[in-house]
Amino acid sequence: MEKKRVVVTGLGALTPLGNTVDSYWNNLIAGKSGADYITKFDASLFKTQFACEVKDFDPLEIMDRKEVRKLDLFSVYAMATAHEAFQDSKIDLDNVNLDRAGVVWGSGIGGMKTFQEECFNYKDGDGSPRFNPFFVPKMIVDIAAGHISIKYGLRGPNYVTVSACASSTNAIIDALMLIQLGKCDFIVTGGSEAGVNITGIGGFNALKALSTRNDSPQTASRPFDSTRDGFVLGEGSGCLILEELEHAKARGAKIYAEVVGGGLTADAHHITAPHPEGHGAISVMRQSLDDAGMNPEEIDYINVHGTSTPLGDIAETKAIKEVFGDHAYNLNISSTKSMTGHLLGAAGAIEAIACVKAVQHDIVPPTINFEHEDEQIDYNLNLTLNKAEKRTVNAALSNTFGFGGHNTSIIVKKFND
Repeated sequence: MEKKRVVVTGLGALTPLGNTVDSYWNNLIAGKSGADYITKFDASLFKTQFACEVKDFDPLEIMDRKEVRKLDLFSVYAMATAHEAFQDSKIDLDNVNLDRAGVVWGSGIGGMKTFQEECFNYKDGDGSPRFNPFFVPKMIVDIAAGHISIKYGLRGPNYVTVSACASSTNAIIDALMLIQLGKCDFIVTGGSEAGVNITGIGGFNALKALSTRNDSPQTASRPFDSTRDGFVLGEGSGCLILEELEHAKARGAKIYAEVVGGGLTADAHHITAPHPEGHGAISVMRQSLDDAGMNPEEIDYINVHGTSTPLGDIAETKAIKEVFGDHAYNLNISSTKSMTGHLLGAAGAIEAIACVKAVQHDIVPPTINFEHEDEQIDYNLNLTLNKAEKRTVNAALSNTFGFGGHNTSIIVKKFND
């Protein structure tokens, strides 16, 4: 069976760099940092006192107060980006088959803040088990997809993928395959995360995963720099509307790019550390190229996982050299996490949007905060250090990897009918 072609017809973004796709993209290419001191709680006693928070966001602009109270923040973020993506796509929901429209969402943690609050309330109470009746419906990871489905009446596939920091790329690949197989006409996909809270910062501090550069939050996320000391926690959401090509053309949709392939593999090595030689990353990039029917030489830009951890950045650059050979030196490579921080389960979604925009505008966003070379990293690779670069971007690949050894990779390219 010939696979259906899948295109991107709507985008929504809520990030530490901006609360719309345009503001997010403009700040990316300007090389702006989204990191600052934490405002959501008093972090003065924590090893890490900063994060990449969403700023100046008012959910009441799209939802009423009663709705907001019933949702964990990760679901509020999801609803905000779905709202922008639907407005952008201009899909007339009264004139499409809603039985063939679905939601495949990604989140690594879900309602962490709700779980934290309910546990704290019980601990500080008189011992009576008085829990909020919305505790479970707010907390569970699948609920963001459920709310999007209910809001827009989408009656097709409806579920969430959970693969740690690979979750939203996992969701996008699932959505891609469902449409390719002819199961759906369009799918709302992406991911959301709201982990900047006491348990999020405390838990990752206990793992020694976060940067502790408290004297300079804006420069703390520094992929490929020898002084990198961990990732910066971020929050937010990214939403893409994927649509079957003929369905999109029939309604005269604006087409941003085509999603042409994806890969899903496992390191089978360690619960948090990548394979030192990047074996899982190698296999997932090769799988995505094979799925897209593309040669390595056809890729122009790679948005790397690039979290600014000592082991991960080395392993990923090794993997790129293994997969792309001599062409690795013709690519542009960048880590937008140097600006957004690491949005965990939502990272892949906002980075997929960055790839779509790079393809659309022929600009590669930079890796900021680079100062010091690491002898284990090959700087003959074009890591797009500190400044965006204009170049033709016909095809871009995005990598996201997660605790548990989950590896995901997708490819988007310019749309040619």
